[in-house]
This record gives sequence, structure tokens and C-alpha cells, in this order.
Amino acid sequence: MTEQATEEDILLAKRIISAAERHDVPALNILLKEGSANVQNLTATVATSPLHAAIAACGKAEDEKEAGDDAVQTVETLLQNGAIWNDLNKEDETPGCIALRLGQKKIYEMMVEAGVRAEMLFARMKALGLGDDIEDSEEEEEMREEQPAAKKQKVSPQDSKAIQEVIEEQVLDDVSLDNRAYLKSQLRYKPGILLDESDNAVMMDWETQIMQRHAETLIPKPGLRTMNVGHGMGIVDTAILTHDPSEHHIIEAHPQVHQRLREQGWYDKPNVTIHEGRWQDVLPKLVQQGVVLDAIYYDTFAEDYAALKEFFVGYVVQLLARDGRFGWYNGLGADRQICYDVYTKVAEMDLHEAGFDTAWEDINVPSGLHGSDQWEGTRRPYWTIDVYRLPVNTFFK
Repeated sequence: MTEQATEEDILLAKRIISAAERHDVPALNILLKEGSANVQNLTATVATSPLHAAIAACGKAEDEKEAGDDAVQTVETLLQNGAIWNDLNKEDETPGCIALRLGQKKIYEMMVEAGVRAEMLFARMKALGLGDDIEDSEEEEEMREEQPAAKKQKVSPQDSKAIQEVIEEQVLDDVSLDNRAYLKSQLRYKPGILLDESDNAVMMDWETQIMQRHAETLIPKPGLRTMNVGHGMGIVDTAILTHDPSEHHIIEAHPQVHQRLREQGWYDKPNVTIHEGRWQDVLPKLVQQGVVLDAIYYDTFAEDYAALKEFFVGYVVQLLARDGRFGWYNGLGADRQICYDVYTKVAEMDLHEAGFDTAWEDINVPSGLHGSDQWEGTRRPYWTIDVYRLPVNTFFK
């Protein structure tokens, strides 16, 4: 709803939200011929959209009893009429967040699937060049402004061109929004944490257990040829070397990290080769040289999911040995469970299309990670959920 909304518009919005809240599908079908599934009731205390209202009205699932068919049909009707899967209400919750909080598993899965469909459709449109001229709705613009971004995947593809134009004129308030801005920024190494110029945590030592497990799953025996993209604090590279690779490549683009690599003697370590530069520039040269690797790991910063997909579709498939393994730091959407589940499924589908089988291992994050003191001095927490889903990817047999 906008400031220019008429009384008639406001009344229609309230009627749509009321029908959704009552799970009255026949009434909803009639009302949606006149109005949008994304109307907002600005006077509501919790539900600001029909989808939020419909799911909140289900109440808490008790004794394994979940919402009935009328609620499911209501959610389906709203989604079919364009309801936004990750729209935010005044409580900073998406519809899926409400379903998860209430224990409504079936409806939560519906929201995850809706998110996957939306993200896959948008990616297809972008690939076909059909999305560039489509203006975002007011709700989508507001959602992007309000929703915290996750570590390592900071910006939607549709924003990247505009941000790049701004980069040339002024310093971004948040350098994690653009990889080239990040690479020009000043980093700060502190005990247990690496911060960028905008106080984003690039890496933290709580990730050590995860990085060590990545190394274990990717490198099952000594003597393998390995590569890591994104050195940061050096946690995963240190873990990889404990598995005695015959050669280990490190691709790192930030000049300050290069300096730290020199100070810590990485350039002189046996079997280690440091490649200074962005992977987009380094990897084509390695492909041309005929480099073959048994294990590849990816953990960059200030790059979006489109970059990760380009990495495995364009380069992993060329560099990885037929029986090799590929993994990446799975931080996609980790500041919100619904987003994490959606992007995990999107990644698995894209990997399958590229010729990979994906196995997942769940790892509980440290119990004290969600305390506010853990993130003191940082711009925002990049991890707010309980379980890390570790991917191991191998080519189809």
C-alpha cells in the first residue's frame, strides 16, 4: 500500500487479508480478481500481507497436528497469485519464518518450494536476458532494503550493475556489496576474526571445525592435488595441508591477505603455489595450462550465488579430476533459516544440472554463537541458524 492509496484500496486490502486469515478460498479467489496477493495492512501489528496472515492464523502445531486443507489451499492460492515468498512483515519475519516458528512443517516446506521456484525462474530469466527491464515491485524493493544479507553472498544480481556504477563515484557504505570495492578496502585482523572496512566479519574462528571437516571430506588420502579459493584467515588452507597434498594451490585476490601470506611463510611452504588475483582471472589460465585437481574448495567474500554457480559450471567441471571432489563454504542465506533452505536446494539443483551428485552432512554450530556478545564490533551477524549443511560434490558415476 502506498501513501496515495484510496479508501477503496485500503478496504480491499483489508478484505483480502481477512479472507486469507479465515482461510476462505472462495472469497479470496473473488477478491484477488480485483486486488493483489501482496497488499499490506499498514495498521496491523503482526501480519502485513495475506500470506503472513494466512500462515499466522494456523496457530502452533501441537501433537503433530498441523494446519488443515483449507489453510494449505489458501497458501497455494496466494502463491499462485504472485505472493512473495520472502516478503517481510513488521516483525522482520517472512511467511516461512512464521510457519517454522509455529511448527507448521507442511506449510514451511511449501514456502521453501515456492522460494526455490522463484529463484530458479529468476535465474532462467536473467540467463535469457529477460529480467533486466522488469521493474521490481514496491514490496520486493522494500524487502531487499530491510533484509540482512548473508555472509559471502551479499547482493542480488539485479543490483550488481547499479552498484558497480556507484563504486566508480564514491566509496560504498558497505563494501561487502561489491567484490571490487571489498578488494580495495582495508582489512583488520583481530584475534579470532577478520573484518572488512565496513565492520563485516569476513571470517571467524568458530568456523574452524567446519573448515577442518571440509578438508577431511574433500581429501580422503595423502598425495592429492588440491586448491582453495579465498584464503582469509588461512583456516581451511591450514587444515588442507594436514592431509599432505602433493600440490596445493591458493587463489587470493586481496593485497592485505597477500601480505599476511608472506608474513606467515605461505609462499615458502613446500608444494604450495599462491596465485594472486581474482579467480575469474586466474582460473582460465590454469585451464589453459591443463591443470587437473583432485579436490577444490571455494570460500570467497562479497560475491553472490551467481558467482558460485559460474565457478562450478564454468571451471570446476574443467579442472576437477573425474573422481575428484568439490566443496564450498555453504553460507548462502545463513541469517535466516528459510533462505538457507531455499538456496541450499537451488544450489543442489544447479549442481545436478552441471553433472554433480551432492551429499550433505549436518554440523551443529557452537551453542554460544547466537549470543550478541559473539558479534560485538561487527556490522551484523552472518550466521543465526543452528545447523551448517556441509556439501560434498562428485561427478555422476
